[in-house]
Amino acid sequence: MIKRPIQVVAVTGGKGGVGKTNVSINVAVALAKSGRKVVLLDADLGLANIDVLLGLTPNKNLADVMKGHATLDDIMLDGPMGVKIIPASSGTQSMVSMNSMQHAGLIRAFSNIQFPLDVLIIDTAAGISESVVSFLRASQEIMMVVCDEPSSITDAYALMKLMSRDYQINKFRVVANMVQNEKEGQQMFNKLALVSERFLDVTLQFVGTVPYDPELRRSVKKQKAVILDMPTSPSSVAYQRIANKMLQWPIAKTASGHLEFFVENLLQRSQEEPVSPLL
Repeated sequence: MIKRPIQVVAVTGGKGGVGKTNVSINVAVALAKSGRKVVLLDADLGLANIDVLLGLTPNKNLADVMKGHATLDDIMLDGPMGVKIIPASSGTQSMVSMNSMQHAGLIRAFSNIQFPLDVLIIDTAAGISESVVSFLRASQEIMMVVCDEPSSITDAYALMKLMSRDYQINKFRVVANMVQNEKEGQQMFNKLALVSERFLDVTLQFVGTVPYDPELRRSVKKQKAVILDMPTSPSSVAYQRIANKMLQWPIAKTASGHLEFFVENLLQRSQEEPVSPLL
């Protein structure tokens, strides 16, 4: 059982088609290139696609874990740069209709992983389903991926509103994806921040931009991570820059009160920290 500090980052977006899976994959690979041991969880429980995007063929997946036929370590796939992939199932209704108790059981199972990971990246499904909410609540950081479409901004706003109002989660990091340039990405963030911070009790932090990049599309067709396939492409440079920022993010030392991944690790660390003497 792991007892080391672990960074848990959920990548989400509300709307589908904003590019969050490519962000998840390439940031995970960039972190691995920096020396981190990374696990990438495909949390789109009914329409898994990370294995497809990387040309991997799983023999077992999360459905087998939930049935008790395998452990999380058993189903891990070897991805690029040593990233471990936890595949979900595709077209399995029972996974889509999991209840909150089953989500909680899956989240708790991560504390028994034997692989010595440093970072867990969670690629959530689109929308605001119960599974998306469960994974967001269980993460230390939520990275919201948005693109320059009105529906992307409104869906991101709706997801933040839900998490803030119902679960008191009020800090979100934002990536502007598929933009023309840095200026456009900053303007998109400003637009979202203005309306969110005016009407919601939230704080938004800008992580950066990922430009629209034809090289990314070519790498996707080859089922490769662009950051390895075309390392000097504009999107690859952007993904590495985002990963470098993530390396500077603080790792939680205590549990927040939500059901969390690796909560035992957080509690263990809290108990082991020296207590300052009374003055």
